[in-house]
Amino acid sequence: MVVEFALAGIFMLLAIVTAVNSQWIETVFGIDPDRGSGALEGIIVASFGVLALVAAGLGTRTAVLRRRTAQA
Repeated sequence: MVVEFALAGIFMLLAIVTAVNSQWIETVFGIDPDRGSGALEGIIVASFGVLALVAAGLGTRTAVLRRRTAQA
């Protein structure tokens, strides 16, 4: 459960960083894969956002299942 929530936080942080500063990929890796169009950055923001939602959902599911088994 902790792992899922930690991953959700990391993915959300990466999505926010990419949305705020879309040039970090070019800065860190020294390449410009989309030749300045911003398409790659949009895909990355969407992907990290979806991954954050999935990880948070899995963490919530795990917490609910643990609570149900503890009550039974």
